[in-house]
Amino acid sequence: MYEAVMIAATGLTNQQRRLDTIADNIANVNVMGFRASRLDFKDALYTAGIVPAAPRTPDGNQQKGHGVATAAITRDSKQGSLIETGGQLDFAIEGDGFFELTDSGGGRLYTRGGNFYFSNFEDGLALVSANGYFVNDADGNAIIAPHGTNSVAVSEDGELSFQTPDGETARARLGIHSFRNVMGLNAAGSGNYTVSDISGEMLAAEDSRVVQGFLENSNTDLAREMTLMIRSQRAFSLASRALTTADDMEQIANNLRK
Repeated sequence: MYEAVMIAATGLTNQQRRLDTIADNIANVNVMGFRASRLDFKDALYTAGIVPAAPRTPDGNQQKGHGVATAAITRDSKQGSLIETGGQLDFAIEGDGFFELTDSGGGRLYTRGGNFYFSNFEDGLALVSANGYFVNDADGNAIIAPHGTNSVAVSEDGELSFQTPDGETARARLGIHSFRNVMGLNAAGSGNYTVSDISGEMLAAEDSRVVQGFLENSNTDLAREMTLMIRSQRAFSLASRALTTADDMEQIANNLRK
């Protein structure tokens, strides 16, 4: 009877994790470049028992399960829809790849969110992300535009051109990278990711195109998430009912001696 309680408890625990994952996807529906996650289940450890009246062979074994467990949390890598903004410093990537950023501690971050801004810096105007992190060029250095830059253009391969009123032109190339195992990147918040041991080798994003004046929206599918939420709530309710039933049965067994 106690095992029935534990099995029902695994259902409650893992459905709660699934609801938490869905809530995170919905909460980030307006975060540019956000990648939705999905929680997958698997059946938990099985115990083999022998049927007394049957021969002691694999066919005579009774397999008793012990509930459900989390198999993996995978990230949806499909591209989100592109939203036209018209901003000169709004960039979207069509295809694979991530923009490279440097945070305040010198760490490297990777993002699909291309809503960038200019920030005054010692040698010019630094191109920064919405969080204030430096946007890196192809060599891993911060992109600095000349003071007075009033026009920015970008080619499909990520080459930036900065124009000033006196006709000066400066150029830089956006650092756009991909990874052998994109699913292995660690989430760092605000649609940013960091490299992990399983993300694999960093590669040049060859099949990508930079689009100016557009931003990539979150790829969260609200209709799908709401459907999954309803299913998870029903499954949570069923596991809760199984837990209550097991507890009632145990209470009846305990009262038999009275």
